[in-house]
Amino acid sequence: MFYKRFTFRLIFRLLVINILAYLLFYLIKNTQLWFTIIGVGLIFLGTVISLYHYINEIRSDIKRFILAVKTRDHTLNFKNKTTKGSFPELYESFGEILLVHKQIRLEQEAMFQLIKTILEQVPVGVIVINNATTTSQNQEIAFFNQAASNLLGVPAYKYWHRLKQHLPAFANEIDQISGGGKRFLELKIQEKFIQLSTEVIPLNLYGKNYTIISFQNIKDEIEQKETEAWNRLIGVISHEILNSITPISSLSDTINSMVTDKENLNIDEMEDLKMALQTIKRRSAGLLDFVKDYRLIAELPTPNLESHTIGEILKHIMVLMQPFAKVKHVLLDIEQTSSKITVQLDLKLIEQVLINLITNSIYAVEGFDQPHITVRHRLENTKLYIDVTDNGKGIDQSDLEKIFVPFYTTRKNGSGIGLTISRNIMKMHRGSIEVVSVPNEQTTFSLVFNYV
Repeated sequence: MFYKRFTFRLIFRLLVINILAYLLFYLIKNTQLWFTIIGVGLIFLGTVISLYHYINEIRSDIKRFILAVKTRDHTLNFKNKTTKGSFPELYESFGEILLVHKQIRLEQEAMFQLIKTILEQVPVGVIVINNATTTSQNQEIAFFNQAASNLLGVPAYKYWHRLKQHLPAFANEIDQISGGGKRFLELKIQEKFIQLSTEVIPLNLYGKNYTIISFQNIKDEIEQKETEAWNRLIGVISHEILNSITPISSLSDTINSMVTDKENLNIDEMEDLKMALQTIKRRSAGLLDFVKDYRLIAELPTPNLESHTIGEILKHIMVLMQPFAKVKHVLLDIEQTSSKITVQLDLKLIEQVLINLITNSIYAVEGFDQPHITVRHRLENTKLYIDVTDNGKGIDQSDLEKIFVPFYTTRKNGSGIGLTISRNIMKMHRGSIEVVSVPNEQTTFSLVFNYV
């Protein structure tokens, strides 16, 4: 609407200027009416000046509007021009745009304050460095929350080099992973050692480079987990040792009573003595095996990492485990043996893990109709999974957290170290083992590798 009005007024003014110019030319050429000529000339000049001001005013207002948007100046308004002037609708639109821009700005400020408040409340230290300057002496710290100040025992510094002077060990560790990454580090703060899980994330935001440093004290959490693990381990070890020591001690007393104050033993007493000694020997051997198993967990070899395809691994497992599965009348289905996906691993150690998992599955499906075990792989995001799935008895929810504890077993005559060793091997490959189980339906153990 306002464009039509502007076009009409502009055409009208140009038409008037053209008519006056033609009239002035005609009067100068054909008459000598100088007063009339001067009057028409002044009117012509005034019309031209009026047109200039008319266009320049609009240009100036548009320029002011653009500048206000760029500088986020919300004080500018065009209320007086929405009721008069050539473009009331345009100026009204300008006002609405500035108002919306102001509201967006206020919402952004409110969201920033909300995020800032949240970051101040979380127990994780957060430091944000503005990398706008190239020298570390001038790197400004854009955000420094209270948790960071408490964990590091320093005030909320404004510049990075000040923090670097106060805590050079912390700053040097951050510089080591300045391109992004995670690191565990131990610092001595106020005569106390703290263990920090630290992560650095470089971020480019609207053309500006920032470094986000987040860290938290995991010393207490680690100590708690270690205590829980030791308590579980001590409980299992104590149980196993007592199971072996108790009959040994009891039989020792029996033998002692049998031979005390006796120079000769009859045949029955000799048989009892032999049986007692054999039992002591058997339980001693069991206790010795237990200690050997413990050493086996603690002394795993360092992995010799080499490139192997998943197909190659699965073929080896198929050759190794199919005969055992057939003897147990279990259908072992190993899929994707032609896969060319390559991963860095120690073939012998990973084979040992898969042998442990498949062996456990074979025992888990005993007594079930149509026992079936499937081995396959899958890729999800940056993870490679090798799944061992069976339709056996499964694992109760209460046992899922215990099955990786050394010597804990739900299987009769099981040693309880297979899953512990398997998990340790996967940790040495910077991977993990995951388990999902629905009792009496399906259980899946997954070897998880980082795959890029």
